[in-house]
Amino acid sequence: MCGFGEPSHEAHCRGVSKVVYHSESGYYSDLCQFVGIIMDHNNNIAQLKDSGLKVTGPRLKILDLFEQRPDAHLSAEDVYRLLLEDESDIGVATIYRVLTQFEQAEILIRHHFETGKAVYELNRGGHHDHIACVKCNQVTEFFDSRIEEIQEQIALERGYKIVDHSLYMYGVCADCQAKAKK
Repeated sequence: MCGFGEPSHEAHCRGVSKVVYHSESGYYSDLCQFVGIIMDHNNNIAQLKDSGLKVTGPRLKILDLFEQRPDAHLSAEDVYRLLLEDESDIGVATIYRVLTQFEQAEILIRHHFETGKAVYELNRGGHHDHIACVKCNQVTEFFDSRIEEIQEQIALERGYKIVDHSLYMYGVCADCQAKAKK
């Protein structure tokens, strides 16, 4: 998708590419990519304001980090490590505070898998379930209508109306199974 929100760069920009320089990262890219970055940043500012949170540097950096990895399930330590790699000087206490604020504002969803530590994911709306590897802690999201139907049926048979649920499955991922065979 191009930075102007079109399905493809060619459809919107007709293949014309203007080059711009990103002074922060020191690389060049086309105008559509540049506009996409600016639009994402502006959307994040609006999301913070809509949630009643003041727009601060640490909040923007942490939200940008999750926006860049929409399928990620990150712990506070993961966030700290990624911010260090990005040469951001945000302390661990600030990270924990921001993650808690984002959870309360429903920007992030907190999960407790068997690892014993909380992980957070971007709240994109919609329902999905999780399967986690007990060896490497990889988390995979999935949705299966058959499971949803069975849960509805079980609740109905027992006189319940489901208002919310979460399903966590634990196993060993294909990569870890392959490593164990070696």
